[in-house]
Amino acid sequence: MASKPPSITFLILMFFSITLTLFVLSMKPKSVTNNIFQLDKRKPPWFNVIEKNIDNKRIKVGVVNINPRLKFDDIGIYEQLNALYPHVETLSIDFDHADESLKWKDLFPTWIDEDEKYGHPKCIDLPMPIWESYRDVNVVVARVPCEKGIKDVFRLQVNLVVANLVVESGWVMKLDSYQPVYVVFIGTCSPTIEIFRCDDLLFHESGEYWVYKPDLVSLRHKMLMPVGTCQLAPGYAEKGKEVWRGNYISQSATILKYYTIHVPNLAYVTVLHSSEAYVCGAIALAQSILGNNDNNYYTIDLLLLADDSIGHESIKGLKSAGWKIKHIQRILNPFAKKGTYNEWNYSKLRIWQLTMYDKIIFLDSDLLVLKNIDHFFAYPQLSAAPNDLTLFNSGLMVIEPSMCMFEELMNKTLKVKPYNGGDQGFLNEVFTWWHRLPTKVNYLKSFEGNNNNEIIHEDLYVMHYLGLKPWMCYRDYDCNWDMRELHVFASDLAHKMWWKVYDTMPQKLQAYCRLTQKMDERILQRRKRARNANLSDGHWKIKVKDPRRKRYNNVNFRI
Repeated sequence: MASKPPSITFLILMFFSITLTLFVLSMKPKSVTNNIFQLDKRKPPWFNVIEKNIDNKRIKVGVVNINPRLKFDDIGIYEQLNALYPHVETLSIDFDHADESLKWKDLFPTWIDEDEKYGHPKCIDLPMPIWESYRDVNVVVARVPCEKGIKDVFRLQVNLVVANLVVESGWVMKLDSYQPVYVVFIGTCSPTIEIFRCDDLLFHESGEYWVYKPDLVSLRHKMLMPVGTCQLAPGYAEKGKEVWRGNYISQSATILKYYTIHVPNLAYVTVLHSSEAYVCGAIALAQSILGNNDNNYYTIDLLLLADDSIGHESIKGLKSAGWKIKHIQRILNPFAKKGTYNEWNYSKLRIWQLTMYDKIIFLDSDLLVLKNIDHFFAYPQLSAAPNDLTLFNSGLMVIEPSMCMFEELMNKTLKVKPYNGGDQGFLNEVFTWWHRLPTKVNYLKSFEGNNNNEIIHEDLYVMHYLGLKPWMCYRDYDCNWDMRELHVFASDLAHKMWWKVYDTMPQKLQAYCRLTQKMDERILQRRKRARNANLSDGHWKIKVKDPRRKRYNNVNFRI
């Protein structure tokens, strides 16, 4: 008996059943392992950069913060490395993660006893690996966490683990020698720029990876620095390590040894732009540096960057004071209002272009050096004195010139909004991991919370004249007293310290600090308002004897 042909309904149901089965099968995940082997059973692209730079037949890779159990992407990294076996051996670097409750501000305590009379606040201890187990790697592969931004404790910890691992593995206990260790950062998040320099970058694939060959001497130096600012940054020499490298010969009775000593190119640098109001301050700064020079071993340049606003007569005086002059084009601060003081203060970024120098100490022109500070050139970038909490004051900084760093800073100027609208706010947003110099290296003339404005820290290195500047006042007293809101910056003692340097200057240089008639009129107006308000300090009663009032400056300072 012939069978009945399937009904239309049955055929339709069978069609949909087969279609649904095929759809479900297509959605079923493939084996993770098989899929990754298909995709990644080849050399990772960054490995080609590493391989051609390493002479070793066998490569040992230390892996930091890459966990295939937690992240799918990390499985692929391990599979790529395992596919290179036996030429490549992979070693996972184990360390305890920093306490998740730690905040960035915890690395920057508000109080520190710089004289070490009463101990230190508790310092944050970021866990590190047991180095004895990991000292023979020649490549480090790491992923930088960036979910919480650049001011994240765990992010810093990962960068420090990588950097210390490089130093521990690369430094050979022989005469000033080391073997290179390469670093690869995988992912979209860049490493900490203060630790891994753009000058050491071999290759970068945007959003994929960074390949570095770190300078071991520089990196080793930075790893001597405290994690935060609970301690002052130690001088390199204080750790018993050599400061500079180069060539010299030491000969004993039977042994001839060759050492490397590099006499560094160093400079003190300041910047003048947009106005000649600070010409006198820059002259006094140069004279104060030279007056405290007790270095007989190598020359340190004094370099002043000047834009078109600094006229010929002023340039002549600045040169006579000791500055070498370099002409610059000023740089606009995109977040400043037109005509404000901050409008062009990003010109300070030009100091990173001075690659003819190994190290620079930058000083604003309203600073005065009271004691030799040459030994602070031994500190790494970026070293500075504190301004407040996690912030440093950009009026004095130790920096290392670099064209790629300058370009990186310029790229960030449109993206990074400064907290205070100026260069200090910008630099603090970029350089978050900085090294603390004593406050007496950049002593801010500010007496907030201090009932006695004449109590000044003893043994100062540098005074930073906040508020109205000494050369813009009468020499008889600090004219910050003439305005109640500026009393926080007023100190007759600090004022006298500046005029003491002025008195040592040749008369031809003192001429650049003369009063203009406009300046005199402005001071008189403030004194009149102070008298009318009957300000209790009584400085408005002082009979002015400043001889500069009798001979106004003929130079047309634009202030």
